[in-house]
Formats: sequence, structure tokens, C-alpha cells
Amino acid sequence: MSPWRCQLNKRSCSGPRGPLRGISPVTDACDLTAVEARRLIGQRRLAPSDLLESCIARVEAIDPAVNALVARDFDRARAAARAADEAVVRGDALGPLHGLPLAVKDLEETAGLATTFGSELFANHMPPRDSEGVARLKRAGAMVIGKTNTPEFGAGANTRNRVYGATGNPFDPTRSAAGSSGGSAVALATGMTPLATGSDMGGSLRNPAAFCGVVGFRPTPGLVPAERSVRGWSPLGVLGPMARTVADIRLMLASMAADDAADPLATTIHGRAVRGPADFAGAAPIDLSSLKVAFTPDFGFAPTEARVRAVFADKTRRFAGAFAAAEAATPDCSGTDEAFEVLRAVNFLAAHHDKVRLTPDRVGPNVRANVEEGLRYSALDVARAETAQTAIYRRWQAFFARWDVIITPSITISPRPWSELYPAQIDGRPTRTYFHWLALAYAVSLVGHPALSLPVGLDEAGLPFGLQIVGPRGGDAKVLAVAEALEALLAGDPATARPAPDLARLAAAPPISAAPGFLGFG
Repeated sequence: MSPWRCQLNKRSCSGPRGPLRGISPVTDACDLTAVEARRLIGQRRLAPSDLLESCIARVEAIDPAVNALVARDFDRARAAARAADEAVVRGDALGPLHGLPLAVKDLEETAGLATTFGSELFANHMPPRDSEGVARLKRAGAMVIGKTNTPEFGAGANTRNRVYGATGNPFDPTRSAAGSSGGSAVALATGMTPLATGSDMGGSLRNPAAFCGVVGFRPTPGLVPAERSVRGWSPLGVLGPMARTVADIRLMLASMAADDAADPLATTIHGRAVRGPADFAGAAPIDLSSLKVAFTPDFGFAPTEARVRAVFADKTRRFAGAFAAAEAATPDCSGTDEAFEVLRAVNFLAAHHDKVRLTPDRVGPNVRANVEEGLRYSALDVARAETAQTAIYRRWQAFFARWDVIITPSITISPRPWSELYPAQIDGRPTRTYFHWLALAYAVSLVGHPALSLPVGLDEAGLPFGLQIVGPRGGDAKVLAVAEALEALLAGDPATARPAPDLARLAAAPPISAAPGFLGFG
């Protein structure tokens, strides 16, 4: 036992230097932000072991209702926490994430811990090594607590699969947590972990963050290396951080960003470090009154439902005056649907064609739909999609010559039941594809700009609402600075502050696994 271990339900604990005051009880430590928990660990006021036990207690109390942390690694995490305790006591140099529990999305490989990709084809897959991204976070001091649920191969934004079943929204477990980083978002919202990994093609970091009331950041392609991407030259898919606050995103991103030669999009100048922790961990605050901001509910084409438009208008009205200029405006996104549909299908062909061809009965409907769609396209279709993508990108650059950031709703709809695999209609109009409702997110993915989903209170149904903040090309630090300033500005108003789920209600809720249609695709 650590010589400075905090005592349950007490407001003080004893350490090598005597009594330590002002500590949250161990049962509440899991609700600390990552930044605050790391500060207390460095000050010898919170033991990594106590923080971990608090997170484990929260998982055991809450997860049956939501099914977020689907593979657990508590024994090894406890061993890592004991080692982290000892390092603090010895006075060792501590990494930036020292002693912080980390949940890893089940699309990223973890040594000796099941990595299924949400697919029954990999239900027994036990990787021999960590992905480089996970290894990087562990080298910074993070302790892997377990894996978070995801749709099969990340296909679709409803977190459910045939291996682990469905993940419920922390504000109403009958509703969707979105996806594909749905398990990560739910684990964060409920205090199971202070940090979680995610990935994003059509909004998989931003959509679940919006549905669950946390922060998800899609970085510029190449900023966070993705060495497993089978189409390394495609900018559509990225890895990124998820957390409860923007400051926590900064802290985590500083350990994720790197120049890794395995990712051809990683920006590099031979022999020179072009990125470092200082670029993201402690950037200077930004003056909102110096910015020109464009507001758009739909980028001119997304099928945003009427009630989301109304909530967006109400939320932005509350803070529009903080900017030098805030007007309705959007870049010309003509052709975005068509280009994204083709290029997304090409990615799925590259990654999953053989699975669909050889084992069609063991692949879910979303993956099959994308592969079948991809097989219908010709090389000319792909050439036209890439040409359109370039034209749209250049129109975005012209737009950002006049505006500093764009703010939109994060997602086109309010959370719907997870039993609905995807929205076939929005406001009575059919959607183009099973992912058309993600258009607000994939408009940004197509052009490679950084974007963040910031929680801003609840909608009229009492469910979380998120704002998407989109920055200029390469403007990751700018997006984070704007988001952090807005977060601070809005925190004092209950209508715009980050919402919190009712944990007592979740602890008393029936297990989601008992719900009809839990395991599979409905």
C-alpha cells in the first residue's frame, strides 16, 4: 500500500510529508479532470492507485447500464498504478500523463488485451504488441484500464456490434451514444476514465462527444500518426483525443502528436522537430473579441433537423456578441456528399473487400453496404471524386481568408434510440446513405481541417448538445484556443455549461444487455 494513500470518505490523507488537505474522497477522484488529477499526483496529494480504484469502482457501478468499457485490464492497471505510486514517492521524473487511467477504443491494438474491432472475425484477437499510438501514451505515463466499444470496424455512428452489443447514451441508455468512438465518450461522461482515445472519418470523434456531453478533437491529418491505416495517403481517417475538457484534450494531444515515418501524412522536415508538446499543452489564450466567426447550421447542404437548428440558434445567440464579428456564412460545399461517398467507399474496399468476399455472413450490414457501393464505382468515378475534393478544399481556403473559424452544430440530429441502426429519415425526408446524417462532420473531414466538438448544455429533450468549432488549414492550436475560451465563457450558464449524467439513476438502471436487440444489428 502506498505510504500516502488517501482514505475512503475522508477529506484529508497522510503522506511522507504529513497530512495532506483538500483531497476529494477516493470515490470522487474519478470525476477530477485529467489536468487536475495530474497536478495532484505531482504534488503527492493523490495516489495513482487511489485514482485508479475510483475509476474501477465507477466502471463496476455504472457500466452495466451503458456497456462502454467492454474489455477490462484491471490487474495490469493496478500493477502499473503501484509502480506509478512508487515513482512519485522516489521523486522520479514523471511523464505528462503519469498515473492517469486511459481507455482505448477497440480499433487500436493493445498488447495482451482483446482487440476485436467490433467484429466477430476478431472476437478472440489478442495482439502481441501495442499500436504505436497506445505505446506513446503509455510512455507518457498513462495506464490502460480497458477497451471501449465501437461499431464493427468503426462503420457507422451507432455503437453496437455482434461481439459486445450496444452502448447506451449516459443521459438515457435507450438512446444512441453515436460513434464510432461511442464507448470512449460514454466512459468519459460517466467518470470511468479521465482520458480516452478515438478515431474519426465521418465524425467518429465529434459525433459521440456531442451525444454524450464531452469533448472530441479531430486533428489535422498526420498530426497524430496512424501507422495502421491501409491507405496511408488518404486524409479522411485520423486518430485523436477525447476528454471532458479542452485543457485535458491539450494535455493528451501533446503526447499523441509526433512525426512517425509509418504515416506518410505526418508533416516532417528532415532532421528537425516540427511539432512538440509546447505547441498544444500550453498555448497562449486567445481573445475572442479579435475573431471573425461564421455560423452555419448546415454548410448549405447537410440534412440538419429543425429542432437542432432551433437549439443551435439559441445557443449561439447567447455568445455571438463575444466576437468581433459573427455572421451566417458557409464555404461552398457543393459536391461534398458525392465526393465523400466515393472516397469513403474506396477506403472500405481497401480494408474490407476480402472479408466481405470470403466471409459475408460474418460481416455486418454497414461494412457490406460500403464494400458493395465501392464495387459499383469506376476509376473515372474516383478521379472525379478526388478532383471535386480538391476544388472544395480550395474554396474552403478562400473562405478562411475572410473568417477565423466556423461554428456549426456537431451533428444533424438529437440522440435517437440505439435500436435504430441509422436514421433513414430526418424531418420526413429520406437520407442518402446510412451515414448521410453525419454530413456536418464529413464536410470537414473531406477538406482535412481540424475541428472540435464542445459540449454546450442540453437540447429541449434534455439530451447533450455539441457545437463544432472548425479552424483553418493546420489551425489545430487555434481551434483548441477558441474552444477553451468558449468553454470558460459558457461554463457559468447552466444552459451552455457541460452537462453531467445522473449517475445514481444509471447505477440503479437495469443492465442494457437485457434490452431486446442488444447483441447484433437489429
